[in-house]
Amino acid sequence: MAKRTVSLPLLMLVVYGVCLPASAQVCTLFSQPAIPLLSAERDINIGAIFSIHISALLKMHPFTTKPEPTTCVSLSLREFKFVQTLIFAIEEINNSTQLLPGVSLGYKIYDSCGSIAQTIFSGMALMNGYEETLSDTSCSRPPAVHAIIGESNSSPTIALASIAGPFSLPVISHFATCACLSNRKRYRSFFRTIPSDYYQSRALAQLVKHFGWTWVGTVRSRSDYGNNGIAAFEEAAKKEGICIEYSETILRTDPQEQFLKTLEVIKKGTARVVLAFVALRDFFPLVNVIAQHNITGLQWVGSESWITSRTVAETKEYSFLSGAVGFAIANAKLVGLREFLVNVHPDQEPKNELLKEFWEAAFQCSFRTVGSGGCTGTERLAELQNEYTDVSELRIANKVYTAVYAVAHTLHNVLKDFRSSTNSSKGERPTPQKVLEYMRNVRFTVKTGEEIFFDASGDPVARYDLVNWQPAGKGVLQFKHVGVYDSSLPSEKRLQVSQEHVLWAGNSGQLPVSVCSESCPPGTRKAMKKGRPVCCYDCIPCAEGEISNGTDSSNCFPCHLEYWSNESKDRCVLKVVEYLSYTEIMGMLLCIFSFIGVLLTALVSFLFYLHKETPIVRANNSELSFLLLFSLSLCFLCSLTFIGRPTEWSCMLRHTAFGVTFVLCISCVLGKTIVVLMAFRATLPGSNVMKWFGPAQQRLSVVSLTLIQVIICVLWLTISPPFPYMNLSYYREKIILECNLGSALGFWAVLGYTGLLSILCFVLAFLARKLPDNFNEAKFITFSMLIFCAVWLTFIPAYISSPGKFTVAVEIFAILASSFGLLFCIFAPKCYIILLKPEKNTKKQMMGKSSAKAL
Repeated sequence: MAKRTVSLPLLMLVVYGVCLPASAQVCTLFSQPAIPLLSAERDINIGAIFSIHISALLKMHPFTTKPEPTTCVSLSLREFKFVQTLIFAIEEINNSTQLLPGVSLGYKIYDSCGSIAQTIFSGMALMNGYEETLSDTSCSRPPAVHAIIGESNSSPTIALASIAGPFSLPVISHFATCACLSNRKRYRSFFRTIPSDYYQSRALAQLVKHFGWTWVGTVRSRSDYGNNGIAAFEEAAKKEGICIEYSETILRTDPQEQFLKTLEVIKKGTARVVLAFVALRDFFPLVNVIAQHNITGLQWVGSESWITSRTVAETKEYSFLSGAVGFAIANAKLVGLREFLVNVHPDQEPKNELLKEFWEAAFQCSFRTVGSGGCTGTERLAELQNEYTDVSELRIANKVYTAVYAVAHTLHNVLKDFRSSTNSSKGERPTPQKVLEYMRNVRFTVKTGEEIFFDASGDPVARYDLVNWQPAGKGVLQFKHVGVYDSSLPSEKRLQVSQEHVLWAGNSGQLPVSVCSESCPPGTRKAMKKGRPVCCYDCIPCAEGEISNGTDSSNCFPCHLEYWSNESKDRCVLKVVEYLSYTEIMGMLLCIFSFIGVLLTALVSFLFYLHKETPIVRANNSELSFLLLFSLSLCFLCSLTFIGRPTEWSCMLRHTAFGVTFVLCISCVLGKTIVVLMAFRATLPGSNVMKWFGPAQQRLSVVSLTLIQVIICVLWLTISPPFPYMNLSYYREKIILECNLGSALGFWAVLGYTGLLSILCFVLAFLARKLPDNFNEAKFITFSMLIFCAVWLTFIPAYISSPGKFTVAVEIFAILASSFGLLFCIFAPKCYIILLKPEKNTKKQMMGKSSAKAL
């Protein structure tokens, strides 16, 4: 059996009615038909749904009798102004010769009463019409309207877009901002002239970050608007490093206890900034509770739903909201709108109960009352100052106006293409599907100068004004424009704030602080507190050698090897370069002792030169004595090469000069020691030993022994010479500038050879110490070698363990100490005789035999 298909609109109406026998193919509606509150039938009609009344009275249906029409209460002046703005825009278009020439627009306006069910009911009526009885031909006729404008709230709009989408009927909202409506798969025919909360939430996160608030509380409507808006804000806030202390939800139908609980959370919170992503109707009961408990000092950040509400701003009890900031839809001026608004009168449609109800709400009177408190109809709207007559804030009303023009321009483009197409039949009318197709590409400029177009998700470009609530006198607040946000600009330029014009909470000019922990200054890093959000932390000073040069740094960064942290740990400075310099006290003292050594050596040389013919000078080869004095002068001078900033040449010179001059010195001492031993052997009968160690042989021995050291030094400098080196490892906070040995083997070979000659000289001198001469030089050489060996044996561990410049100082001290030891031990006794005991400076005294005591 073939299946019978029923169109979805007809099927939906069956829910509310009963099907007659199949042969009749007629459905009758059980409930009351949905009649538009305001309508004007013309060539092409536009549907509209507004929350003209704030709420609908809930009724329990027994399902035994025909349901009565829904009763709506509390007329909203703001929503009624939206209704009149839509009619104003349609009349303006009908009077235009440029837009839709020869075609007049009509309208069918429904009231959703803020109810999702009533919105669906109204949407179905706009798609199918509102006849009580439908036949099987009802679905083949054109739709009642070609587009629907509305609704003002996100949740009803979601329901409306869901039922209109399958039939490709465009829905254009002026105030539904939920980011969820940008889902093209679910809401394929949805458009809006107000930006998505996707942008507003991110703009709010940037705003909070801009003012340095990292610790905030949030309050949201328990609806699609609030839930999606705060979810997007939390996602953006997390990326900006903002933490949320608490997140409360409210709904206007909540009991008083729920608002008191929310108030208690706000009071106990430490965040001084509260973001209220709340629908206007949900906001009223909250601020009423706050006003009753006199909670002040909080910095409020608002969403566009309430941040430009005159009703809230002009209520004296809500003065605690002074300083509030938030993003609002850009304001506009609609020429002629006020005149149109104040010309509305119940006499225009005497049978229309909505106009009478509006009049009663505007003037707080009643047509059913005679006398005082009764409406006469002679009242003048132009004399009123309320939310309806105020045209200074047309932010949302302008979006209604823009939505009407978006439909008109789309219809204009469709009809224009129909006229230019040869395949189109004369008088062809657009279908909703055609309107939807053209609306995706519509682009026009309204008379306010704003260019309107929709992106792939049906959203316009997001542009917001940043408004600040400031006192205007008499306890009321005014809106001050203090910045803009434009999503079409680069990310770093989107938010622009004139912070100097902002007045903060408590009418203060001082930017409030809302942080969980105070900012960590440069030189410290943040350390997270266990179990707390990332915005709650302790400030830990950076370690030595590390810095943080910014506020709230998460890490400390190590300085480069050549740098070190300063005292405050916020900047890397060049490390102190340490080396033994001529300008410091230790360097000066070592220089002085070095020059003293040279001066004393020069004086001894001069004294010996004056008495060169005396026996004591000529003894043991005066030539060796002068050579020894010369080498001692070089030893004193070579200590100067160890002082000062190391360079490539000074590093090579200091070690080689030290090695060669000391070997020259020891060679001379060794020669003198051998001369003493040979001289004693020569005095024995039959000995001819002196001919084998005469002056020529002595010179040759000195040259040969020194040449060996020279060869060692040349090999060292050729293979791996010393070089300047910055030692960064010994001290972390300073650089030791020293000479790297290059080849340690070369250094120890030089030092070892010098030590070998010293030990040999010491052994020979020790063996000759008891030779029976009145003046036995071997005794003094023994003393000098003892000092020399003791100094250099002590030098090795001291050299290895001394840090930095003290290594060089130890080396210089060893050179000077051993040099002074040789100078004093060998030459001081001779100078004593020359200067103070000249009577002993004779050949007889020198050659006289006496029994010398052993050392």
